[in-house]
Amino acid sequence: MLHVRSIWNGVISFGLVRIPIKLVNATESHAIPFREIHTEDGGRIRHRKFCELEDREVTVQEISRGYEEADGTIIPITDEDLTHLPLPTARTIEIVTFVPEDRIDPLQMGAAYYLAAGRAPAARPYALLREALKRSNRVAIAKFALRGRERLGMLRLVGDTIALHGLLWPDEVRAPEGLAPAADVAVHDRELDLADELMDALSEVGLEDLRDEYREAVEEVVAAKISGEPLPEAPEPERGVRVLDLTTALERSVRALRESRGEGAGGPAEAGAERLPPRGTPKGAGGRKPTSAKTGRGGAAGRDAKKATARTPAKGAAEKTPAKKAAPRRRSA
Repeated sequence: MLHVRSIWNGVISFGLVRIPIKLVNATESHAIPFREIHTEDGGRIRHRKFCELEDREVTVQEISRGYEEADGTIIPITDEDLTHLPLPTARTIEIVTFVPEDRIDPLQMGAAYYLAAGRAPAARPYALLREALKRSNRVAIAKFALRGRERLGMLRLVGDTIALHGLLWPDEVRAPEGLAPAADVAVHDRELDLADELMDALSEVGLEDLRDEYREAVEEVVAAKISGEPLPEAPEPERGVRVLDLTTALERSVRALRESRGEGAGGPAEAGAERLPPRGTPKGAGGRKPTSAKTGRGGAAGRDAKKATARTPAKGAAEKTPAKKAAPRRRSA
């Protein structure tokens, strides 16, 4: 069981069914925390809270909230005041509709939470909602109030647990007008075929294999500073190779990715190269790519093999010509 403190208690409203629940954060940050310090002597920088009227520092217990009017007047708003909100979602996650999950724009999705059954009597209605979501293959859209405002949320299943994703309201998502290139930009079939193969190759990487390399690098620097060892050397940035056209860039990308995985003859790279039609392939690096794939060799070795292969037929042809002339002389003798 996930042993974390709940951040909100309330109920799920499912028609006339009430399900007591606890809201628990579903994600956690692994970012390395830094502190602000005084550059000159390394002293900690503290942000203190001062009252403007008394010009003194105040404690957290002395701080509350207030609403500022246009003329600058502050109207105190207490927690007791907020309990009188004329809003049914003050302590309720009110389900308002059910929709297919693909109807939700990923741009709307925000923070994620797990919903835990609040008390023993909540187990049965919780299980009822869970099984209803599972059977319908839909997600629930709900309204709820959290941190001083009403929010929109999506309830879906994560295993046997109901999860709540905070959603932006539809009018909070900006339209991307004018950001995409003009619709008349031409993309050739050959480029699409290569893009498909590159996507297939990249699809072999699983999400579980990804890690935060920036955080690991920061940890390495911090560890070196603590131990007094020399700081690790930053790698030299890779020098970009000038690519003359989009087709060549795609072909080199696919080849480099396959070579980095050690895939040789008969591997996925060759299968992909076989199915790529040579429509409009320019001579040069782009035209040589299928040949390199079939030989199962990559990099400089592959190019040397192709050069050697290209020279071999010419040499053989030169040797066969004298042989044909010599044969009639033997017959005449």
